[in-house]
Amino acid sequence: MAKFVFGMNQSLDGYVDHLQMQTGPALFRHWIEHVRDLTGSVYGRRIYELMRYWDEDRPEWSAEQHEFAAAWRSQPKWVVSRTLKSVGPNATLVSDDVEAVMRDLKDRLTGEIAVSGPELARSLTELGLIDEYRLYFHPVVLGRGTPFFAGPRPPLRLVSIDPVGEDTVRLTYAPA
Repeated sequence: MAKFVFGMNQSLDGYVDHLQMQTGPALFRHWIEHVRDLTGSVYGRRIYELMRYWDEDRPEWSAEQHEFAAAWRSQPKWVVSRTLKSVGPNATLVSDDVEAVMRDLKDRLTGEIAVSGPELARSLTELGLIDEYRLYFHPVVLGRGTPFFAGPRPPLRLVSIDPVGEDTVRLTYAPA
């Protein structure tokens, strides 16, 4: 059975914003290895559209960025959206019966499936499908933006606290 994990970078005040929080070399290496080890990823529309950046190589990229892009492209992706009409390579659009599709993925696959996007995570939390939450705290305060928890925070129990990279701490929680 697969495990659904919702994890994102966030500010100390609880917001997610990829443009405001820079990823240092050690944390970027962590994300490369994380993505490489995934069974796949489930994306909400907004995060998927941001991640499409990795679909095409860019001449200014470093070797590490090329490595991340290759790992991201190789994994299967399921994109939950009622507005998108199509998705890119190695991706499947899920627009109807999201709960049945997600339950099938959990039952049929093994390993870890990343859940990306606060609204999607809220929906999957309400269905009891998220197995783990990983909050990657950066030492910044944004004061506004998209909160990590898009709805009421579910009851959680702390599983681990790990430093990741230069200045990031990962808190891992499981549903209580």
